[in-house]
Amino acid sequence: MDRYESHTEILRKYYEYANAGDWDRWCDLFADDQVMDEQLAGHIEGLEVLRSMMKGMGTMYRAFRNEPVHFLVDGEKAAAVSHLTAVSASGEAIEAEVMNFFRIVDGKIAYMANYHDTVPFQVLSQG
Repeated sequence: MDRYESHTEILRKYYEYANAGDWDRWCDLFADDQVMDEQLAGHIEGLEVLRSMMKGMGTMYRAFRNEPVHFLVDGEKAAAVSHLTAVSASGEAIEAEVMNFFRIVDGKIAYMANYHDTVPFQVLSQG
């Protein structure tokens, strides 16, 4: 499997595990020294910090789907465009178009940043 195929497979698993709510396997895709710039959660450094943060993911949403639309891979850099559909714990609908940027090194996600409209997610901080 060449780099393009292996990185595309990592992206595919990223969405597969997220949509299954399998946050342990999702976190396994990241490097120990990963860095993430997450639009809602902020700057996150280190896999153990990420694992701890993701433990609360199951309580934030009644339903969560983040469906990839396009993958772009160029060397160790990759991007994914996706459509997120969710229902908050309080029952509010959330819809957003998302773009994630990745840097994949030695088969692990070393860096990730996401970009989306934050307004639909305001319901998560209400109530």
